[in-house]
Amino acid sequence: MNELSVPRPNNLDAFWMPYSDNKYFKGTPRLLARAEGMNYYTPEGREVLDGTAGLWCCNAGHGRREIVEAIQKQAAILDFAPTFQLGHPIAFEAAARVADLTPDGLDHVFFTNSGSESADTALKIALAYQRARGQAQRVRLVGRERGYHGVGFGGMSVGGIGPNRKQFGAMLPYVDHLPHTHLPAQNAFSRGQPEHGANLADHLESLVALHGDTIAAVMVEPVAGSTGVLVPPKGYLERLRALCDKHGILLIYDEVITGFGRIGTHFGAERLGVAPDIMTMAKGLTNAAVPMGAVAVRNEIYQTIVDGTQAGIEFFHGYTYSGHPLAAAAAIAAIDIHVREDLPGRVRAIEGYWEDAAHAMRSAPNVIDVRNHGLIAGIELAPREGAPGDRAMRVFRRCFDEGVLIRVTGDIVALSPPLIIEKPHVDRIFGTLQDAIHKEAA
Repeated sequence: MNELSVPRPNNLDAFWMPYSDNKYFKGTPRLLARAEGMNYYTPEGREVLDGTAGLWCCNAGHGRREIVEAIQKQAAILDFAPTFQLGHPIAFEAAARVADLTPDGLDHVFFTNSGSESADTALKIALAYQRARGQAQRVRLVGRERGYHGVGFGGMSVGGIGPNRKQFGAMLPYVDHLPHTHLPAQNAFSRGQPEHGANLADHLESLVALHGDTIAAVMVEPVAGSTGVLVPPKGYLERLRALCDKHGILLIYDEVITGFGRIGTHFGAERLGVAPDIMTMAKGLTNAAVPMGAVAVRNEIYQTIVDGTQAGIEFFHGYTYSGHPLAAAAAIAAIDIHVREDLPGRVRAIEGYWEDAAHAMRSAPNVIDVRNHGLIAGIELAPREGAPGDRAMRVFRRCFDEGVLIRVTGDIVALSPPLIIEKPHVDRIFGTLQDAIHKEAA
């Protein structure tokens, strides 16, 4: 165990924290100083069981020695090299390792540094492809209500979570949205994919009727995570795929959350049986040890863009840190663990126990829905009158103080533990959550 002593900061003012109530936190800080396996530790040494894999990202657990050593070794060999008109071997190796896991035919990988960058990159690839194939009128992008695709202006525009957009005025032009798939009156307390709602994909026909042949791409999450775990209805993705094919529209999956084993296969596309044209990823790609994202594209998309340019740069896009050597080393080491320990198989082995534990929450006060798929669960609570989000936030704070980290979005508790979780961890997560919900019953 790493016994590094981590002091408590003596000044919390300088760091403007993301997606946080800064005023509350800096008056009542909850700090994490160390992590190992399934646990975080506070500066005082108190153990906190991680029920969220950090932010959906530490799929192999924390502090994996193989990843740490790979980063250390690479830093000593090559700390940085540009990938604009140059290359370094480990970036190519990392891309090949990612392509080994993606669905058949998605064999070309563009590296980014986050899920947000991956989303914007995927949208730009879609537009570039449509232009390269002689469909330059296809400039419109379609997302989905309650969708989350990061915080860049492209992903935010295509995304459909209101609070993420309302402070920032105008979004990208030429964007439209499909309806979300949340149908609580019909699908409440579904186990896995709900029965009702496949017909919601047919709204794409209405958008085509409205916009004609100007739609370049549709972007959706296979399982919507940040909005509170919305699992696609049976047949929904199949219908969306068929409609995209019918109308010459690219289908983009945002697999930042569902990638790298989260629902029991390498990517959600495999488990759900419907492949996209373009796929974004991040988070589990490096087990979050170094920031990195990626976009995998169907071979025909890559070839159309690259071969369609006679000479020079084919795609005017990229990042200083695309394929960063340390990130590439972390990705290779994380993928080695993913394959060697069969993390998707571990998910499938325990997901039934996880599902039963999640749905046992149905009897807790104010629980109005439970949703799950693989090692994801959403527990939706009835909001307090006049104070939406207050009940869940108080549950979050109670759980942390009792040694379990959960995540809340609105009045929904979202759980996504490291994929190395075992049954005693499951029992402790849901037992602690059950107690906290009871204490916030009033």
